[in-house]
Amino acid sequence: MSDERPARPSDIARAALEAARAASAARPRPTRRRIAGPRRSWSGPGPGADDPQPLGRLVDSLVAQQDWSERTRTGAVFGRWEMLVGPEIAAHCAPQTLTEGELLIVAESTAWATQLRLLAPTILGKLRAGVGGDVVTRLRVVGPTAPSWKKGPRSVRGRGPRDTYG
Repeated sequence: MSDERPARPSDIARAALEAARAASAARPRPTRRRIAGPRRSWSGPGPGADDPQPLGRLVDSLVAQQDWSERTRTGAVFGRWEMLVGPEIAAHCAPQTLTEGELLIVAESTAWATQLRLLAPTILGKLRAGVGGDVVTRLRVVGPTAPSWKKGPRSVRGRGPRDTYG
């Protein structure tokens, strides 16, 4: 009788593992070709620059890059007029032009023009709070204009049309 014992399953598994390691070490390793360009870095758990962004954030970054902030604040005066001055005032007047900090407001009647001239400091305060202090510095309020009777390149001085209506 020989002193050899039957092999245990753990010994068989250990011998198979050692043989696989030796075969792997003897095999030549494949070389990995590197793709040209910068290596990708992962953004982590938060949103990255290449992730989808809200539209408002993208527009704000575009405005900042192109230095359009002054134009957007000027446009906000006209686009958000009712929200800035309130619906009651906006129902009776409208902004016409904004040049060099002076906002021309056209009122629907002379009574409203007078009222808006009295409310000018309040309106300026609302505009400064809404769009910034340096966009609108002065208000010029005018009433409605009368129809012009001048037609064509030449006109005659005088009292105007007298027999037009009769």
